[in-house]
Amino acid sequence: MKQYTYGILLLIILMLPPVSNLMESIMIVHMHMQMPLLVFAGFLMANYVQIRFPSFFEKWNSNGLPGIMLFMIISMYWMLPRAMDEALNSQSMELFKFFSLSFLAGIPLRDSWNKLYSKGKAIIFISYTVIFVGLGWLYIYSPMQLCNNYLLIEQITLGWGFITTALCMLTYMLYLTFMDSSQYE
Repeated sequence: MKQYTYGILLLIILMLPPVSNLMESIMIVHMHMQMPLLVFAGFLMANYVQIRFPSFFEKWNSNGLPGIMLFMIISMYWMLPRAMDEALNSQSMELFKFFSLSFLAGIPLRDSWNKLYSKGKAIIFISYTVIFVGLGWLYIYSPMQLCNNYLLIEQITLGWGFITTALCMLTYMLYLTFMDSSQYE
C-alpha cells in the first residue's frame, strides 16, 4: 500500500504544471527523465492493482507476454518525434501521455517482468538496445529538425543520450554474460 501511495504522489508531482513545463522544456529531460519516471510511478502502483484485480492479470497476462507487448507498444510510441510534439501542443495528448505511460505501461511492466523467462527478458533487453541505437542515429544524423518544439541541438543531444543509454545496456548485458553472480550471493 505504501508503494501505491508513493506512485500516486510521484504521478501528481509530475503532473504539476511547473514541474511538467520544466521537464518538457528540455528534450532529453522530457524523453529520458519524465517519461521513465511516469513508467516508474505506474510500476509503484502495480502491486496494489495486482492485489485488487488478481483474476484480471491471471486471465489476460498469465505468461507475461501480453503485458510486455503493451508496455513495448506504449513506450515505443512515445519515442516517436511526432508523439512528443503532440504531447506539447495538445492538452489531451499530454493527459494521454501521463495515463498511458503510468497505467498502460508501468503496471503491465511490473506484472509481466517476473513472469517472463530469462530468454524473453534477454530478447526484450537486446531489442531496446538496438532500438536505442537506431533512434540515437536518427536523432543525431537527421539533416532536419524532427520535433517542431525543440531546437536541432537538443535533438542531437537526445540522440547522444540514446546512444549512451544503449552503451550502458550493452555493458550490463556483457556483465551478466561473463560474470558469475553466484559468487556474490
